[in-house]
Amino acid sequence: MKERFESFHELNPHVYDALRELALRARGAGRKQYGIASLFEVLRWSYLMQTQGDEFKLNNDYRAHYARLLMKQEPALEGFFETREKQ
Repeated sequence: MKERFESFHELNPHVYDALRELALRARGAGRKQYGIASLFEVLRWSYLMQTQGDEFKLNNDYRAHYARLLMKQEPALEGFFETREKQ
């Protein structure tokens, strides 16, 4: 799964950018935590994302990967998403 996510992420950097923007807006509006699933649904509805390299436009299996990546790369989002322990 990790390899599929990395391939998708490489082909579709705009997905990360859009999730980052939405998460930072939520943080700026005073949210201490928010759900990555909600942000995925916003992208599906608002942007009708055009993606490459996967049969699904935004695969739900990638949500946790994006949540962890955002919290790792964006200091303002540290602890913003609740994630389960990796197995």
